Amino acid sequence: MQKPRLSFWQIWNMSFGFLGIQFGWGLQMANMSSIYSYLGANADSLAMLWLAAPVTGVIIQPLIGQASDRCWTRLGRRRPFILGGALLASLALVLMPNCPSVWMAAGLLWVLDGTINASMQPFRALVADNLPEEQNSQGFAIQSLFIGLGGTVASALPWMLTNWFGVVTDPKASHIPQSVRISFYIGAVAFLGAVLWTVYKTKEYPPSAAELKDIRARKFDWTLGLGDIFALLFQLPRRMWELGLVQFFTWIGMFAMWVYFSPAVAKNIFHAVKDTPEMEAAGAWSGFCFAAYNAVCFLFSFVLLWGTKYTGPKLMHVLCLAVGAVGLASVALATDKHHLLFAMTAVGVAWASILSMPYAMLSPALPKEKVGVMMGMFNLFIVLPQIAASSLLGFILKHYLHNEPVNALVLGGASMGLAALLTLLVVSFKRTTGEKAAATGGAGH
Repeated sequence: MQKPRLSFWQIWNMSFGFLGIQFGWGLQMANMSSIYSYLGANADSLAMLWLAAPVTGVIIQPLIGQASDRCWTRLGRRRPFILGGALLASLALVLMPNCPSVWMAAGLLWVLDGTINASMQPFRALVADNLPEEQNSQGFAIQSLFIGLGGTVASALPWMLTNWFGVVTDPKASHIPQSVRISFYIGAVAFLGAVLWTVYKTKEYPPSAAELKDIRARKFDWTLGLGDIFALLFQLPRRMWELGLVQFFTWIGMFAMWVYFSPAVAKNIFHAVKDTPEMEAAGAWSGFCFAAYNAVCFLFSFVLLWGTKYTGPKLMHVLCLAVGAVGLASVALATDKHHLLFAMTAVGVAWASILSMPYAMLSPALPKEKVGVMMGMFNLFIVLPQIAASSLLGFILKHYLHNEPVNALVLGGASMGLAALLTLLVVSFKRTTGEKAAATGGAGH
């Protein structure tokens, strides 16, 4: 049975939860390096302290993807996992800004990342489940729109609370500024509220009688599905491997920015040292810059909705990555804090494409009965480069980049530029008539 086309507002409601999920990611990306620095971490240890993000992703996303493929409840197939992850992630957001030590913050980051991943992965599969192939680009672009909007507000919250609402920090009360604390509390409420909207407003296609019988008869897998996931590594479509190489170098660039942008701004623009007003100002401005690139992501998502009809997702992705590479590397040339906004505009263009175009290129090549687990496995090509960067960037920074965080950003820009070139090598995917019919059938139809 062919899946019906959905209206704009149906796709909007289905993707709205991503607004909340990005509150979690946005607060983490903009503030974790600053939180670690406030708690006493050194610059060359920051990358390793960020290791939680990629490691939890590589474990959680394939497992959650496979579990949701094999699940049917009164809430549906994907929505129970989306809601459960949101509940736990919101609790972790409340606890994070109250950590008294570096290692407690690092431990809680593992919890936060695991639960955000558990909530986020089924969203990707939900789009592939509910949309016909010709609407895939639109569905993932609307997700990018919400990611950009959520990231904009979340990243700017500490700056807004300080400059618009006069929130001040008592230096004797805590190492972590009050504006950051309140921002995490707001993020917890936004995360849960947005996910509840999607869970309430979105329906899923029920499984057929035969599929439901198979789900109920399936015995508990004591390997938690890891055996099946490992076997699937040898069955991945060629297009996933090609896009995986693109993702590898793309996410090295993004990870370098998340980890080292704040320290680079503090050192090169504000000339700040620990426990000074300049340090707090540097952290707030870094968050504002992160908000800027997320705002551009939000606005450029509308360009993607229109532009991909003419360019296709492949050419669009090449152009966007090239723009982002130039922007990221140009941070090294900034001499004033406002110069950074030009660089972040370019990064925002790339970010909008990164969040949507690879998935739009990939989803037509996936077998419908394995969309969830293969989307989760595609996350391997996001987290493996982050694991590599977490393990090696600190060493490279210390021994080859003169311990200058801004040099890590130049390296990240070069990596993103390489990803743009590799996108040109992704071959066009062509289905046979039979494959086309299978791809457009809804889960369980």
